[in-house]
Amino acid sequence: MRDEVKTTCPYCGVGCGLIISPTRDGFAVGGDPDHPANFGRICSKGAALIDTITAETKRDFRLLDPEVDGAKTDWSTAISATADRLRDTIAQHGPKSVAFYVSGQLLTEDYYVANKLIKGFIGSPHIDTNSRLCMASTVVGHKRAFGADVVPGCYEDLEIADLVILTGSNLAWCHPVLNQRLRAAKEKHGTKIIVIDPRRTASCDIADLHLPIKPGSDVALFNGLLAWLDQTGNTDLKYVARHVSGYEQAVAEARADCPDLETTAKKCGLDTHDSADAFGSGLGKLETFFSWFAAFDRTVTVFSQGVNQSSSGSDKVNSILNSHLATGRVGKPGSSPFSVTGQPNAMGGREVGGLANQLAAHMNPNDPVDVDRVKRFWKSDVLEPGEGLKAVDMFRAIETGEIKAVWIMATNPAVSLPDADRVRLALSRCPLVIVSDVVSDTDTLRHAHIKLPASGWAEKSGTVTNSERRISRQRPFRDAQGNAKPDWWIMSEVAKSMGYGKSFKYSGPSDIFAEHAALSEFENDGLRAFDIGVWHKAKKSAYDAMEPFQWPASRKNQPITGSERLYGNGIFTTSSGRAKMIGVEHIIPQSQTSADFPLVANSGRYRDQWHTMTRTGTAARLSAHRPEPLLEICAEDAARYRVKDGGLARINSKHGTSLMRVAITDAQAPGQVFVPMHWNDVYSAAGGIGRLTPPNVDPHSGQPETKYTPVSVEPFVAKWQGLLFSNTPVDLGNLPYWVGATGQGSMIYEIAGEQSCMFKSLLPMAANTNDEQIIEYSDSKKGIHRYARLSGNRITGALFIGPDRPALGRDWISNLLAADALATPERNSLLAGRMPDAGAINDRLICSCFSVGLAAISKAIVDQNAVSPTDIGRLLQAGTGCGSCLPEIKEILDDALPRAAE
Repeated sequence: MRDEVKTTCPYCGVGCGLIISPTRDGFAVGGDPDHPANFGRICSKGAALIDTITAETKRDFRLLDPEVDGAKTDWSTAISATADRLRDTIAQHGPKSVAFYVSGQLLTEDYYVANKLIKGFIGSPHIDTNSRLCMASTVVGHKRAFGADVVPGCYEDLEIADLVILTGSNLAWCHPVLNQRLRAAKEKHGTKIIVIDPRRTASCDIADLHLPIKPGSDVALFNGLLAWLDQTGNTDLKYVARHVSGYEQAVAEARADCPDLETTAKKCGLDTHDSADAFGSGLGKLETFFSWFAAFDRTVTVFSQGVNQSSSGSDKVNSILNSHLATGRVGKPGSSPFSVTGQPNAMGGREVGGLANQLAAHMNPNDPVDVDRVKRFWKSDVLEPGEGLKAVDMFRAIETGEIKAVWIMATNPAVSLPDADRVRLALSRCPLVIVSDVVSDTDTLRHAHIKLPASGWAEKSGTVTNSERRISRQRPFRDAQGNAKPDWWIMSEVAKSMGYGKSFKYSGPSDIFAEHAALSEFENDGLRAFDIGVWHKAKKSAYDAMEPFQWPASRKNQPITGSERLYGNGIFTTSSGRAKMIGVEHIIPQSQTSADFPLVANSGRYRDQWHTMTRTGTAARLSAHRPEPLLEICAEDAARYRVKDGGLARINSKHGTSLMRVAITDAQAPGQVFVPMHWNDVYSAAGGIGRLTPPNVDPHSGQPETKYTPVSVEPFVAKWQGLLFSNTPVDLGNLPYWVGATGQGSMIYEIAGEQSCMFKSLLPMAANTNDEQIIEYSDSKKGIHRYARLSGNRITGALFIGPDRPALGRDWISNLLAADALATPERNSLLAGRMPDAGAINDRLICSCFSVGLAAISKAIVDQNAVSPTDIGRLLQAGTGCGSCLPEIKEILDDALPRAAE
């Protein structure tokens, strides 16, 4: 049995350390108490990692062998085919006809090789990453203000600050471990917390103040703050005089944009007559926000996708940085702006130049000196100045034929990019689509001419960089499945086959990291903050033993003090050493609501899901919290557009249509709806939101706007609805509505149709048809039909149809499909449409860490007199893991206790 392995979580940018321990049946996962990002804490997704890597061992899930033109082959043939076709494309159409689209899921070493290969040896600038959808606007904001893409603060700042502002960041669901640290700080020190978000999110659970600003009004809010700070004498003019330029212009533009509280409130959609009661809105709250920002020197502003994913995202970032620069709150203990990234290695990708507007080691592709420096270091003959095409423009160029070959790695742009139908069209037209991935089926893989099986998280060795600039080792603890190979190896072998072998002689990831480190310090005069030169000659043994560290880690003296925080001494990485405030103006989003599309759709993450679900969608406990994508809408709008709670609704935009179940909630403001980002064509008929979102991008960063999509909503009237359980794949392509979720013992499909059909035909065929039977019950007058397909005495599928959504215990039925035999009482219960424990019908999972559902919590309230989250935790453990479910537990208690007392 292997020893335990210390590695890093593959999900969000918190970069939690994990300990993987071998067990008799496989592996167990736990938080690493020595890792400074999480100190042993993990979230629900991290706790379920073993579930997801177990699913990866299934042959129908993993891409196990290379495929060329639909035929399985060996690596030698696949490498030759990839290299030959790329070489032919370049010979016929030039190097700029080739593009790479990569991912924050890659390790830094993979990223480095990808960037080096396409820019330095193929000679194309066209490499971009799905981090373009995540943090590109922050990159622009940082570079404009600080001279470099640097996050000045660290996680400890959240714990020692007196005021923490969460803007465009649902920390509780998207970065749960940081939320745990913040919750603990509030309990210990009384930290004030402000949430700025159009929605009332789970993060509001610990907030002292919620500002529900109008979508897209962030610049107005922070311009109003800057103008107010200047007018009331709450800026630090001594700090500004010594360390900042652009103050007068930025303040003048802020005053012109939002000269007073009333104007700011109006632009932000806040009611000037509302009081300052907790969780209210309006001028009272606005004044409270401004006065708290002025009063607390130790202030941290946390911002994420809600700020970045906008057609004015870069200006939103700089409006936040302006307020911190004007008050001298950058890089000081407990006082800094803080960008938190969405992906585990978005920061690492930025370090190696994975964005189209970056060069390796934080150098500038538009600076001939930087280009010459990298060219000499790589010994490249073809590296040229200039930026490549950013993500949206890249796929437009594929559509028009300007780009003839694209290599996509570890991402699913056919789902995640805006105007997704055009992305699919572009891929269908592209003469050469190469895809490196772990799984065998994604929306993007369906367009691939060459499929290359990549090693999964559990099998890869390398490094990642988290949101506080901390580099950690990712270590493998399982052998690669099938013929899967690391991404760096695949690209290096293709490079060798293309004739670039001398520059890609890597024996392992430690060689690549050493080269990356050497480039970071190469001719670095201190203006490049990113410098990890201490690792420039690191041997494999040192690399394997690497402890988490923050950059810079330089061998030279630089005008930077410390590595936990940067710029605390007021010296910035600009030619003058001064930071720059940027004058910005509130701009109305590019797409506006209209009579045809009167609602604003905001998109975001669910607590237990990740990106397009290729990993988390395989885990039953992660699918149970939100098994379907939900259209969240307020009661007023639901009535206006005739949609019902639990019913189905069609969502339309200028670009496409989605179909979702409706959830009426008072957390959603009138005129706005919320839709999740995760579903795709593998898991649903029409749940993907990429078809809805417009291709509007920030003019500076190229980041798409996914938080502001004008839509209309209308009821989808189903003639019937059903639940289908199957332990074999089911083709439901003819149904207008289906959503698949992984159950404990089978796949569970919610289905609905506008026309009657041969319901029995929806059941999957049994593996052994000689011993097959179907048991059924039908009441045609009531429109009720129940079927179960048996192979011997084992159930292989079950189907329940009714005029309304069937009320059944999903887990109970799913588990029956995993059992070796179906007992007579269970057979009778199936046909009767009743489970033995009727109290658990429609049970909804609340706590993923300990698999505790709504029924169990309700029972504890009624039968065991639980009156607080502490009681629920003591009785059921719910809420004692990652803590992400605590807001829901509180809502359940608030709803149930008054009724229980009656």
